[in-house]
Amino acid sequence: MTAIGNSALVIALFISSYAAAAAVVGARRNQSEWLKSAENSMYTIFGLLTVASIVLLYAFITRDFRVRYVAQYSSRDLPLFYTIAGFWGGNDGSLLLWAWLLTLFGSIVLIQNRHKNQQLMPYVNSALMVTSAFFIVLLIFHSNPFRLFHQGAVPKDGQGLNPLLQNPGMIFHPPMLYLGYVGFTIPFAFAIAALITGNLSPNWIKSTRRWTLFSWINLTAGILFGAQWAYVELGWGGYWAWDPVENASLLPWLVGTAYLHSVMIQERKDMLKVWNIVLILLTFTLVIFGTFLTRSGVIASVHSFGRSSIGYWFLGFIAVILMFSLWLLMVRLDDLRSENRLDSLISRESSFLFNNVILVGMAFAVLWGTIFPIISEAVRGVKISVGTPFFNQVSVPIGLLLLLLTGICPLIAWRRASTSNLKRNFLIPTAIALLGAASLFVMGIRGVYTIISFTLAIFVFCTILSEFIRGTRARHRISSDGYIKSFLGLMRRNQRRYGGYIIHIGVVMIFIAITGSAFNVENETSLKEGESAVIGNYTLKFNGLSVYPTRNKEVAAATLEVWRNGKKIDVITPSKDFYRQQEQTTTEVAIRSTFKEDLYAILAGYDAKEGIVAFRFLVKPLVIWMWIGGIVMGLGAVIVILPERKRQHALKATIPSEAIT
Repeated sequence: MTAIGNSALVIALFISSYAAAAAVVGARRNQSEWLKSAENSMYTIFGLLTVASIVLLYAFITRDFRVRYVAQYSSRDLPLFYTIAGFWGGNDGSLLLWAWLLTLFGSIVLIQNRHKNQQLMPYVNSALMVTSAFFIVLLIFHSNPFRLFHQGAVPKDGQGLNPLLQNPGMIFHPPMLYLGYVGFTIPFAFAIAALITGNLSPNWIKSTRRWTLFSWINLTAGILFGAQWAYVELGWGGYWAWDPVENASLLPWLVGTAYLHSVMIQERKDMLKVWNIVLILLTFTLVIFGTFLTRSGVIASVHSFGRSSIGYWFLGFIAVILMFSLWLLMVRLDDLRSENRLDSLISRESSFLFNNVILVGMAFAVLWGTIFPIISEAVRGVKISVGTPFFNQVSVPIGLLLLLLTGICPLIAWRRASTSNLKRNFLIPTAIALLGAASLFVMGIRGVYTIISFTLAIFVFCTILSEFIRGTRARHRISSDGYIKSFLGLMRRNQRRYGGYIIHIGVVMIFIAITGSAFNVENETSLKEGESAVIGNYTLKFNGLSVYPTRNKEVAAATLEVWRNGKKIDVITPSKDFYRQQEQTTTEVAIRSTFKEDLYAILAGYDAKEGIVAFRFLVKPLVIWMWIGGIVMGLGAVIVILPERKRQHALKATIPSEAIT
């Protein structure tokens, strides 16, 4: 079977190399036979990589330990759920998943554009083929998942998946990240094609709008799944530690977010052409850079793979991308200049531009903090770590400014905002937000950033709510439909606008969750059976420690009764798990979540002879709103991505533009 997988990779490499050249030759000579051959090559490569993926998955399911990769990331006692996750649990399999997704997306793009974008598509296909060829080269010559042990050296059992990865989030976190990472290759390929052909109209942006949003929301979900995994699995009480690999996923998200907002200006005002090209090129480059950080081993991280020479391959690919992209950009610079200019600093165009500059500025700060240890080691021979305080000091004020712009950007008028426009859209939300700030102060909250964050969250929510109310009322007046039907009609016929508002509501929820960390309460204590500890409004009574074996681990679980106001409300069981195969101990936290707060219990250690168990208890307000916010963002993205219904132009003409556009 592994011979089939290897053969599929080798054939795919030859075909992808041929297709990359054939697409360009066909475009230059205007020969449809070459173009059709290049398109068919994409479908063929997708089929070959599908075969290779099935072969590897079959090896995992059958526990074929002759395959080195299978032996490294699975074992006989590993549940099937995590055995499948072992496919992308290591470097080799994750690269195969990446290459397979790339050819899947490429095939879909070719089908979507079969009868349009004829000038661009050969070069789009070529760019995708070059990228897929790069990953297939890595699979064949560096990270081959089908390598076998020498005869007689085959282990009887595998090493098993890292216990830290044996969490349901492991099924979703890496694939969602890869959907986001690989998805950004599509707009990148279109941008390269636009630069090569000189066809720099907004058509390439319109053709990739859904792909960009699809990639962005999957990357968002991947980041949130990773945060949730860290929160429930690592046992430290947090969800984001500014770890280098966490930062590596945040960087393309920040620049990709700037790109998503910036293209709106080009579509409407035919401005910022250079800026948009730079943003999407930078987004894809940061995707590859993040992959380099994760796989090279140049940084220490619980998320990264081991040290490997594969980093040099990625650095070389990044260098090629940057040199070729910058050369194309310089060649087309005159064609990218816009005749339109900003009419006023107080306008939607300006607010979006400010938003983009801030997002890119934050990305630069995070990038600098992430790579500074590498630079310091290279220059001075000493690795100087950049800790959480630096990132917090930089990101908190930037984040608050972005939150403010989240409320301003969509509502302020195009070209030049009038006094009446500002009053209509912002007077009431500002008054309510200031009233909320005063209420927070009266409640005893004194943290400056905390008050500002909650105040801005109220402001943004009110601006969005006012837009929904204004649009629904306008539609109700014209159509005479009920308010619910008017609201649904408004959503159906203005999906991009109102789906975007829903995404912004999710962002507000995430800011609320982050701000809640300012009120964390912690208590570290040791208890004997029958003793209790108090934290916040909770009393936790320790009822004993149970030690028992399971299929692949030994479990030591503490039983804790949770009491509040003299009433028993729950029983939680934090534990320590010892995985026999890996001889590794993990901490399994117990979390009781409500809309108000999480009660977070950690079994820190125990002395079986003395009967003493050490605990760490935390009360973490508002954390659940981060996960709810992610769901809301996903809902908004689905609304935006779904095909739009044909608008009723007569009705649209009678409704004020600020209510529906």
